[in-house]
Amino acid sequence: MSENYKFDTLFLDRDGVINVHRPDDYVKNWNEFIFEANVPEAIKIISGYFKRIIIVTNQRGVGKGIMSEEELRNIHDKMCEIIISHGGKIDAVYYCTDKDENSPDRKPNTGMGLQARKDFPDIDFSRSYMVGDSPSDMEFGRRLGMNTVWIKKDPGIDSLMDFAEMIINNHLLP
Repeated sequence: MSENYKFDTLFLDRDGVINVHRPDDYVKNWNEFIFEANVPEAIKIISGYFKRIIIVTNQRGVGKGIMSEEELRNIHDKMCEIIISHGGKIDAVYYCTDKDENSPDRKPNTGMGLQARKDFPDIDFSRSYMVGDSPSDMEFGRRLGMNTVWIKKDPGIDSLMDFAEMIINNHLLP
């Protein structure tokens, strides 16, 4: 791992961490996507500490036929463009459209993480973090041996910017 980075890989959930979660609904198009407060700025900060940043997100709305995979890719493309325009980075976005809870790719199962390591063979899960807002995100991270941060549940971590400030203040273990 490059000496320029304190941490290996940051895995981020999308809904509720990067964008505002829509209870009992899905972000079906770009017009419904709203960034959580200060997310592009937080990712810019975080980008200086992590070798790579990867989004892992369950997107069952595609499997249910509520939205198309093309629309999902459009949302992710625009989301990444804005993050990059603010000086941040997103190295990859993995999503699972399966409806089946037992799908190997659906969090908390580890398929998206294993695919990421296949695409980036030097990922060291033990030096990586999973930041999410649900029990399945935390279980996903634990199953892969990552450190986990639960937005709105862990003390003092109510947003991705809070996580960035913890990094700046050296309150995370490498």
